[in-house]
Amino acid sequence: MSGCDCGSIPQQNLISVEAALKTLLASCNVTTKTERVALKNANGRILAKAVQSTINVPAWDNSAMDGFAINTHHYKQGEPLPVSQRIPAGYNGTNLEKGTAARIFTGAPVPPDANAVVMQELCDYDEANKVVIVNTDVAFESNIRKSGEDIQQGTEVIAVGTKLLPQHLGVIASVGIAEVDVFKKIKVAILATGDEITEPGKPLLPGKIYNSNKYTFWGLLENLGVEIIDLGDVEDTFDATCNAMEHAADIADIVLASGGVSVGEEDHVKTAIEKLGKLTMWKMNIRPGKPLAFGIVKDTPFIGVPGNPVSLFVTFSIFARPFIQKTTGQTDVEHKPLKIKSAFDWSKPDKRREFIRAKRVLNNQGQWVVEAFNSRSSGVLTSLTWTDGIAIIPENATIKKGEDIDFLPFEGIV
Repeated sequence: MSGCDCGSIPQQNLISVEAALKTLLASCNVTTKTERVALKNANGRILAKAVQSTINVPAWDNSAMDGFAINTHHYKQGEPLPVSQRIPAGYNGTNLEKGTAARIFTGAPVPPDANAVVMQELCDYDEANKVVIVNTDVAFESNIRKSGEDIQQGTEVIAVGTKLLPQHLGVIASVGIAEVDVFKKIKVAILATGDEITEPGKPLLPGKIYNSNKYTFWGLLENLGVEIIDLGDVEDTFDATCNAMEHAADIADIVLASGGVSVGEEDHVKTAIEKLGKLTMWKMNIRPGKPLAFGIVKDTPFIGVPGNPVSLFVTFSIFARPFIQKTTGQTDVEHKPLKIKSAFDWSKPDKRREFIRAKRVLNNQGQWVVEAFNSRSSGVLTSLTWTDGIAIIPENATIKKGEDIDFLPFEGIV
């Protein structure tokens, strides 16, 4: 299991977002287990060993377009040049004869003694007689991609801790590397508390609700490239909660639970953590999602998020996601809000920082602005399908329409 060197934070006060994130990220034990995978299987994985190039990219000077390779010292605008050779991509030409041009295509090596390429649209080419007239001034080395212009031999092209995306795979392939070292996937166990929850597909009895939280959890975790362990639903008793948490701590690197983190008679997660291990944080200074629990059970980090579906989504995105990302070995885990104009007024300040459901729209002036969802209820799960991000209202703040507001787009946190 992943250990946790957690400091203690006084529980009598609500914990700020910054303090909570600092504690969470400082307590991560980054995984050290690695494996080598084929490049085609590396998408979404976290790089464990930096990729260095053993070649220049491009490996040789090459043409940036279809046209004619010439020597700028041996031509005159408007005068015909014999075309002495034809160089398609993938083939090498010979030395360019003085006073001639070479027909060349995009990506083909520039022949020795040529120092510029003229795009074909600026030339008159008599293919039958193999003669070209250049109708423009030509600058030295124009339209030539120089050797090493993109990547130089010996340089690091992808750093350790990078989450590999399609563009990274392309760069790695461009330097001839077929396999990469990545961190092994960590195991994240999820469990849900509540006697009221029922699995989708089963009959819904009176007083029951379908378990949406598990599938929200599942989707959020899949995007992080972890191995998910579904421990199912836990009976709403203290003993059952303790047994489930101990089992989860034995088999996983991180344990996530939804529900049971408040102070009601049927909320057992917080007290179970306190009995089995150590509770480091509880009660965040945010809305929605104040009752978030973080601690350790058998040296395994444990995060309990509220059972209300919107609170679960927000607290996972703001707190659990960067913690899991760092544990997987990823280095870029910080939130990156955008500054966008507000399309609404927020006239009632709150002591807690608010993460409101919002989306970007174009106003009548063609500018992107942020609209807010019309309800603050943390039980309205459909609001998350209306939104495309979260707007952040600072503590004790008011917002006037047209003012800048911090906006976290879902593509950055989901």
